[in-house]
Amino acid sequence: MQDRTGTSPGTANKSRRDFMKKTAVAATAASLIGTSKSWAGANDTIRVGIVGLHGRGGPHMRAHYGMPNVAVTALCDVDERQIDMRLGELAEINYPKPKTYTDIRRMLDDDVVDAVSIATPNHWHSLQSIWACQAGKHVYVEKPLSHNVWEGRQLVKAARKYNCIVQHGTQARSYPAMQEAVRKLREGVIGEVYMGKGICYKWRDTIGHTPDSQPPAGVDYDQWEGPAKDRPFSENRFHYNWHWQWPYGNGDIGNQGVHQMDIARWGLGVDLPKKVQSMGGHFMFDDDQTTPNVLISAMSYPDVDKMLVFEVRHWITNKEGGIGEGHDNTIGNIFWGSEGYMVIDGDSYRTYLGRDCKPGPSGEGGGKLELHFANFIEAIRAGNPDILNADVEEGHYSSALCHLANIAYRVGRTIEVDPEKETIIGDREAKRLIKDDQRGYRKPYTVPSKI
Repeated sequence: MQDRTGTSPGTANKSRRDFMKKTAVAATAASLIGTSKSWAGANDTIRVGIVGLHGRGGPHMRAHYGMPNVAVTALCDVDERQIDMRLGELAEINYPKPKTYTDIRRMLDDDVVDAVSIATPNHWHSLQSIWACQAGKHVYVEKPLSHNVWEGRQLVKAARKYNCIVQHGTQARSYPAMQEAVRKLREGVIGEVYMGKGICYKWRDTIGHTPDSQPPAGVDYDQWEGPAKDRPFSENRFHYNWHWQWPYGNGDIGNQGVHQMDIARWGLGVDLPKKVQSMGGHFMFDDDQTTPNVLISAMSYPDVDKMLVFEVRHWITNKEGGIGEGHDNTIGNIFWGSEGYMVIDGDSYRTYLGRDCKPGPSGEGGGKLELHFANFIEAIRAGNPDILNADVEEGHYSSALCHLANIAYRVGRTIEVDPEKETIIGDREAKRLIKDDQRGYRKPYTVPSKI
């Protein structure tokens, strides 16, 4: 077996209040940190390492240490300031101090974790997950599962080869109301479903311009760049705003939008399309963003006579389908069928039936992130990936749809897709974006070609 380098093995007050509410597992964790104890059954503790502590790293920590017989035994981040912040939060509740790392490879080499929970920038998701699988660790990885189509498939291969449980962070799959909504679609509540739409109208202001500069003290910037091409540090290419830079992020369709893309694909019961069109742009602002802030995409599934559409808007907009009433953002899904339509808004759904669109079946509730992490832990205990609500391959397909929409936008034309081979037909420029996304891979941060 190869190791992760391809060689032989060798915050805020609210967050603090949330931490204070969850102290029950501290005593259990105390006896396990720094040991080589393994788990085997329902009463054995699963040890989790959190990778990437800024932003989503906080919810990952709280979800895992809030579960019975689960211990957070390691923290990893290339920014030492983030490590110090999270250690301070844990100290407030007298939680045993986890081991800390600035290099995920060192954490994976240390027998301190059974599973890793990855909340790093997009360009790291697949590679870190593959490394973890090679090290025999189970993986919860944030959305999108990949930064391009090819590396997502490589992660699927790694999960299967090394028999690892890999859960994708599209948590709506674990919401009871969403499961019920999809079941209703399958049962024909709105008749024959022919089109699904994902909506991501999320208020996004300009990010402005920031100059190139030296990385902050305590930041291992080489590790942060990882697989991406080497570029000077800039604040607009660092915490959060990396989402809007092609070498690291995928725009809002691959940020917030991948959740709605996943629901649209799930509801339609489809994988990859045969044709993709996209049009959009970066409107209104003169700033450092390179991804579009407005994007309209359409995907065709002629073999099953279905269509998936997706739209990103960034500023003033209407509340389509009543989604997001009373909130700044309009985020959700709509499905259309021969007998009516369904609206999905947050953790609720509602249907409207017949030509007069009379209200039909509806449901709501259960929209808790913790359910998705609990499903991950349940699958680990059972040693059964079939238990997962968002298995690695499901995550791969939903992420790939976002990538294909971006590819069609970037080349400025319709692309023809071979769903079986997961490639683009008759367009060399577009086909190249399936794999390297115009960035290449810097050694030793290279996604392996052979798994």
